Amino acid sequence: MQNLTVHHLYTLEETIASELFLQAEYPWEILPSIKNFILKLGETLPTDRYEKKGEDVWIAKNAKVAPTAYINGPCIIDEEAEIRHCAFIRGNAIVGKGAVVGNSTELKNVILFNRVQVPHYNYVGDSILGYKAHMGAGSITSNVKSDKTLVVIKNGEEKIETGLKKCGAMLGDCVEVGCGSVLNPGTVIGKNSNVYPLSSVRGFVPENSIYKSRTEVAEKM
Repeated sequence: MQNLTVHHLYTLEETIASELFLQAEYPWEILPSIKNFILKLGETLPTDRYEKKGEDVWIAKNAKVAPTAYINGPCIIDEEAEIRHCAFIRGNAIVGKGAVVGNSTELKNVILFNRVQVPHYNYVGDSILGYKAHMGAGSITSNVKSDKTLVVIKNGEEKIETGLKKCGAMLGDCVEVGCGSVLNPGTVIGKNSNVYPLSSVRGFVPENSIYKSRTEVAEKM
């Protein structure tokens, strides 16, 4: 499943966590390692550019963080990121350079690459969002199956066992997710693809595609 690999989905130069991705073939493989990686990386960040808050939160000095935002560690907020009013970061989160985390958006065990936008009422859990990925208002990642079994990544007839009970969505670079969409557990969306609003997405969406429904995925012209 070459199209599902880390190097096919992401521009690793566009995240402070690039070293973590070099250890994996598929992006979901790093989900259990995010916490320890943040704790290790945080202690190496230059103190002239990052400020440590409490035991395990590092925030770039030029990032904008609303006083009403809640940030639990371990967490790194990279340079020029914007954490808006009433954002809720539960922990194990890396927010990339210039990224936006908006009102009532909740993050948990995630990596947001540089310039990602999750600006309005989003839930992003156990997920990885590539460079410039954008989730429209009210769109969410679902990270646990209703029957609580382990998540399986599906690409047509092909299947990969993740071994994970919690696995949300892997969005490649420049993916656009329409408002009100639900990305079901184990969804992988290739780079430069668009998802129609109010979609329920599962499985693999190829790069450079427009997802209209489960039975209609069109190639971009």
